[in-house]
Amino acid sequence: MSKMFEVAKEQYASLGVDVEKALEVLAKTPISIHCWQGDDVLGFEGGGELTGGIQATGNYPGRARNIDELRSDIEKVLSFVPGTSKVNLHANYLDSKTPVSRDALRPEHFASWVEWANEHGVGLDFNTTFFSSPLSEKGSLTNPDEGLRAFWIRHAKCVREIAEYFGRATGKTCVVNHWIHDGEKEVPIDTVGPRMRLIDSLNQIFTEKKDKRLMRDAVESKLFGIGSESYVPGSHDFYWAYVLLHPEIMLTMDAGHYHPTELISSKISTVLCFAENLLLHVSRPVRWDSDHVVLLDDETRQIMREVVRAGALSRVYLALDYFDASINRVIAWTVGARNARKALLAALLEPVALLKKLEAEGDNSSRLAIQQELLTMPMGAVWDEFCERCNVPVALKWVEEAKKYEQEVAMKR
Repeated sequence: MSKMFEVAKEQYASLGVDVEKALEVLAKTPISIHCWQGDDVLGFEGGGELTGGIQATGNYPGRARNIDELRSDIEKVLSFVPGTSKVNLHANYLDSKTPVSRDALRPEHFASWVEWANEHGVGLDFNTTFFSSPLSEKGSLTNPDEGLRAFWIRHAKCVREIAEYFGRATGKTCVVNHWIHDGEKEVPIDTVGPRMRLIDSLNQIFTEKKDKRLMRDAVESKLFGIGSESYVPGSHDFYWAYVLLHPEIMLTMDAGHYHPTELISSKISTVLCFAENLLLHVSRPVRWDSDHVVLLDDETRQIMREVVRAGALSRVYLALDYFDASINRVIAWTVGARNARKALLAALLEPVALLKKLEAEGDNSSRLAIQQELLTMPMGAVWDEFCERCNVPVALKWVEEAKKYEQEVAMKR
């Protein structure tokens, strides 16, 4: 325990913050690390094209080409990121020697992932994969072709079955996120029809009730995608209304899926007033939903503040969602994951009780002064102590290890 950490503890204690309690909460709060940063969202079905209004830009060498390489990269990232982690999979990351139709996916196609997860002590989250398929070129759950729509409904049902298996086999609740890329480049004449088909699809998918201790469902909105700039049936308003009518389903809010002037941090408290749970996809848009590496920026910090201030860490699931192929992928992964947890630490080190008391008393000047003083408080010393306790590299030591891994492993692919 360093002198800097002891000094930091004293400074935070002067504001009524129990640093040791903050570190305890920080350590046990899971953050789900997405697998698709490692291979540019391509998966392991054998295809080499990413479609559905999303792109991974850049061609940095060392992309994971198979499951063994991806797992090796994830293991390296996990060794750099302190605290409790989960690993988030898409349905196209199956382990099969022969092609499998997405409506025929079964738990056995992901059994090796469960074995790997248990070996490394992490839980698994899951996602339906409607994009990058010739069968979804005209949409998935809103497809006007009833045969194709039925195919994608079956796919989602398969994913839910696999998620239940994940929860049972790992002992950790699996969160399933459902996102569709369906939309139009121009505003269609019939904007109601696709949404009515989406409602019917969702109702069919969620007909079978699952054990909430094993798996949870969430639905994710989006403002637009490439090729769907003008109309997206699965909008925020649509899914917000749906989950209010189906409270067993969670709303997913992604930091990049809204208008550039909208911030999901401003919506969190509203959702928590009406919904039991919430799934957050922590990402970073740059002018559009570009899924840039998460920074320790104002919005990331505010997202975590809103959750902590609401006392809602037990109700909110935290997950990462970004993919940058222009730089070292392991470093990109780790920077974002560490920043998300740093932002959570900053929120836990905020004297919420004191600030609420001052607010209730009308002393907003003191409230502002303390908030600004917190910006230069020695959080870095607390973070370094946390990393040491979790046996992960402190400061920039992990970058040296990541570059060594790049030269010895990734560059030889």
